[in-house]
Amino acid sequence: MIVVSQRFQGQISESVGNLKGLQLLNLPNNLLVGQIPPVIGSLSNLEALDLSCNKLVGRIPWQLTQLNFLAVFNVSDNNLRGRIPQGRQFDTFDNSSFDGNLGLCGNSLSKKCEDSDTPSLPSSKEEEDWVSIFHFGWKVVLIGYGFGMVVGLIIGNITITRKDDWFMKTFGKKRWRRPIKSLARW
Repeated sequence: MIVVSQRFQGQISESVGNLKGLQLLNLPNNLLVGQIPPVIGSLSNLEALDLSCNKLVGRIPWQLTQLNFLAVFNVSDNNLRGRIPQGRQFDTFDNSSFDGNLGLCGNSLSKKCEDSDTPSLPSSKEEEDWVSIFHFGWKVVLIGYGFGMVVGLIIGNITITRKDDWFMKTFGKKRWRRPIKSLARW
């Protein structure tokens, strides 16, 4: 395969996560900056990811370890740093996939990480905290919706039963409406 530089510039968009059927993402030799979006880890069909020879910074997202079919991975010649994620397919990539990133360390490289480096995979506590924040937000929405529904039903019941004259005046048959003429004559 011939790879031609397209001279893409800027950050990799988060919207790439919407491309669920994507099998190959080849963006080498461009002017991409910023971090690798963790949302790429949701592309479950991805078999090859080449982001080499760009200006990407930061860590390799641990979410990429969720890519079970990833056979080709190349992030060489960027400015990435930190521990390389471990597990699943990431244990199969060799040193050349990470060349030119002086800040990277890990089992795949000759440069091992010091204990002071933070692990690339979140601890189960961190993951639970993130998940509980997400669920808390939905709980609040559901509680608000339920409360609004109950209050609406109570007020509606009071209005219909105790203020039926007002209700009929307001929502009853309107005098200003014209009756619909029958279409039978046509």
